[in-house]
Amino acid sequence: MARLAQYIGSAILWLLYSILVIVWTPFLALLFVFTVPFDPGRYTVGLWFRRAAIVAVWMNPFWRFRTSGVRITDPRRPYIAVSNHESYADIFLISHLPWEMKWMSKQEIFNIPFMGWMMRLAGDIPVRRGEARSRAASLREVRDRLSKRVSVMIMPEGTRSKTSELLPFRDGAFRVAIETGTPILPMAVAGTRHCMAKGSFLFGRANAEVRVLEPIETAGMTLQDVGALRDRVRDLIIRTRAELQQELGIGAQGQ
Repeated sequence: MARLAQYIGSAILWLLYSILVIVWTPFLALLFVFTVPFDPGRYTVGLWFRRAAIVAVWMNPFWRFRTSGVRITDPRRPYIAVSNHESYADIFLISHLPWEMKWMSKQEIFNIPFMGWMMRLAGDIPVRRGEARSRAASLREVRDRLSKRVSVMIMPEGTRSKTSELLPFRDGAFRVAIETGTPILPMAVAGTRHCMAKGSFLFGRANAEVRVLEPIETAGMTLQDVGALRDRVRDLIIRTRAELQQELGIGAQGQ
């Protein structure tokens, strides 16, 4: 019976989400037309795009999401935000943070009608996995967003881990942070792993949280420091995620 309720609830949610995306797209396009001439970083458009994710979570009775940690007092000071990656639901969770960040996401998502169109309107950054040329172009786009005083969100694992262990972090986010003198803003996510299972359209229950950690300044660092910075941030996220799991009552295997 519980499984049947999950199937029915998930089908209803997908219908509601489809309507939400179709309605939100023209609204975002109008916002783009009226704000971009005065807002080249597309901060306003992006902020309202993330609010669609907040509405989606509000519609979902299976999910309970919250944020905690450091409060960002100047939303237009750019950061390179990095987080572990548990599931697609991470995007919905992190979108609850009250400032705008451009997301680096795989090209395939940009090809989805309506969703991809909104991502392009918002100024998010596509990247093709396994293509060095595409990754280099994406990092140029990251520098462009930072120069327009907008933070960028990068998940340095590159993809979701198939186990509870974090994958190795790639260097790109840390390299560009050092090259541009941009602080790293670490975040830890816990509780989303099973609420959008890979290969399934069903929504699972989730009590999840993202915790924002103290920014790490990169001023004075050189490219020789990339590896140490990467490992420091990864270890910090691992420790914080473990703390969150304990607070949320999630065992390591449950993640």
